[in-house]
Amino acid sequence: MAATQNQNFSAFVRGHRRAGSDVQFIERTRLDALKAMNKELQKLIQTAPPGLQERARAEFDEFEKLFGRYLQEAGHAIVWDKIGQASQDAIKMYSELKPPETSVMKNLLNQLVVIKLNGGLGTSMGCQGPKSIISVRNDLTFLDLTVQQIEHLNKTYGTDVPLVLMNSFNTDEDTEKILKKYSQVKVKIFTFNQSRYPRISRESLLPVAPNFNVDNIESWYPPGHGDVYQSLANSNLLDQFIKDGRKYLFMSNIDNLGATVDLNILNFLLNPKSGPAPEFVMEVTNKTRADVKGGTLVEYDGKLRLLEIAQVPKDHVDEFKSVSKFKIFNTNNLWISLDAIKRVVEENTLHMEIIVNPKTLDNGLNVVQLETAVGAAIKSFEGAIGINVPRRRFLPVKTTSDLLIVMSNLYSMKTGALEMNPQRSFPSVPLVKLGSHFTKVKDFLYRFSSIPDMLELDHLTVSGDVTFGKNVTLKGTVIIIANHGDRIDIPSGAVLENKIVSGNLRILDH
Repeated sequence: MAATQNQNFSAFVRGHRRAGSDVQFIERTRLDALKAMNKELQKLIQTAPPGLQERARAEFDEFEKLFGRYLQEAGHAIVWDKIGQASQDAIKMYSELKPPETSVMKNLLNQLVVIKLNGGLGTSMGCQGPKSIISVRNDLTFLDLTVQQIEHLNKTYGTDVPLVLMNSFNTDEDTEKILKKYSQVKVKIFTFNQSRYPRISRESLLPVAPNFNVDNIESWYPPGHGDVYQSLANSNLLDQFIKDGRKYLFMSNIDNLGATVDLNILNFLLNPKSGPAPEFVMEVTNKTRADVKGGTLVEYDGKLRLLEIAQVPKDHVDEFKSVSKFKIFNTNNLWISLDAIKRVVEENTLHMEIIVNPKTLDNGLNVVQLETAVGAAIKSFEGAIGINVPRRRFLPVKTTSDLLIVMSNLYSMKTGALEMNPQRSFPSVPLVKLGSHFTKVKDFLYRFSSIPDMLELDHLTVSGDVTFGKNVTLKGTVIIIANHGDRIDIPSGAVLENKIVSGNLRILDH
């Protein structure tokens, strides 16, 4: 009977609202689903090794809360008409921040912790292991560059800013091995793991894992970076940093090469001009056509709130993507008070919208992952604001198209940080779209004998079987399309300016 009711409820959570007379039925099936889930989770805990059972129980308690909310909130969509533009007071301009005196920089940095989100794998770029170990520039990885940046800060100002990595069960083991190579570096590196939650069957609403064994990797998932608050508190690092006198953490994705420690923002937080400092700051930046899907800050029910594209009703998606209406987006560079994190976790006042992520496993089973995003917690903190930062603070590498940009002469590297080449006459980054032949890093590197000169490039589109010789220069708008079955080899030393290169290597003016 319970299985049938779960399936009925499953239909409801997929969006089929029922009439008022069915409310009691829905409530009963919800309670059945919760009881059945609790029973299955208890069974899974019993299969965990004795040393892991306590941790598994703590993680599953949080998962059960999330699952209960998922059942309760199903079908409760955002009311579009209640969304308002974030007020001017809610978004501060970076240019208004005052740089700190050199004499206080050491004191400021002694109150900071840097956290990098390091849970992702490099699979989308065709790489094995953690994404953070992909070489980005000069054979240095994301992790190398991060460690270099923090070491430079510590040496320059005589401080001891710690670097903390939030790993997932996918990246933890490999990361721990790699960290050994930094033993001589002047940076204290700490790690903690985000939770491991069970994927649930879309039909039965029960875990698909037969036991706790992590080898059955398809049955488990890391529940998004919103898990950082609880996992950091569970790790005891939060208490340790507070005891050490640390006040704020600066958190960002490890693949955002623009997310360096900013002393102006830190000074603004630790030396507020008037009133208490914000407990939470989200760095936002102006949208371009490349960012239309990025989450934005809005006013909702009197609170500043992060609105993601997944929450937008279908008939308002175009409005959400409008650069004229929603002018900024979230970079996921966040500055948060450590004391405030401790408070919201202990008082259980942390609230983040649930992201329902449907997946189909290799065996054809349809499952659901329940996730949360770290920025969605903005409404749980006092005095939270956005700071509109320069575009240079958002330089993510999600694809090989991004990798081409950061490997090129558009940037120079200084102590682990990338700086735009002063010879580029305008500050915007070119729009680069490389086709499927370039998706994997290995193929990307094979197709470029050397990285082209892109100093004067506005837009590059490459599609099909294309290779580049050495010392190629790309300027203006360049479109290269090899038709199916054709191959285009751009010769060494070629200069392409405002050109379209098509199937049989005809080069046309654009």
